[in-house]
Amino acid sequence: MPCTAPLPPQPPTVIVATNTQDAQTKILKKFSTMTTSPAHLRSLYRAILRELPPRPILATPRTPLHTQLRATFSSASPSSGEGAGAVASPAVAAELVTYLRSQRTYATLLERYNPGMDMDETERVRLTARRVGMDLPVLAKGRL
Repeated sequence: MPCTAPLPPQPPTVIVATNTQDAQTKILKKFSTMTTSPAHLRSLYRAILRELPPRPILATPRTPLHTQLRATFSSASPSSGEGAGAVASPAVAAELVTYLRSQRTYATLLERYNPGMDMDETERVRLTARRVGMDLPVLAKGRL
C-alpha cells in the first residue's frame, strides 16, 4: 500500500530589501515571471469588464472607462515591447479585478444586511413598529 503522507507546507516567498528602490526592483522581478501571453491579457480584460456595471444598451458608445481599459490592454500586449510598463500591467490588472470583485460583494452584503438604508424616516419608523408588534396610527393627510 503506498504511503499517502501529506507534503510539508512550502514557506511563503519573502522579499527582503534594504531600501525602497531595491524593494521595487525585486517586486518587479517577481511580477516579471507572470504570464503576459495575449490569452492571459484577454482573460484579465474580460474579468475586469465582468466586474464593472453593464452598459444598458450595447448600441451606446463605450464609456471613457471602457475606452481607457481597451487602450491600456491593447498597448500592453507583449508584442509592443514597452518594457516595465507592459510587464507590471498583468499584476495591476489582477489586483484591480480583486478590488472590483470585493467592492461588488461589499455592496451586495450592505444591501442584504442593512435593508433600511435607502428608506425614508417614516417608512423606517413604521417597519420598526411592525417588527415589535405595533401598528402606527393612521394620520390625517396634512399631518405627519
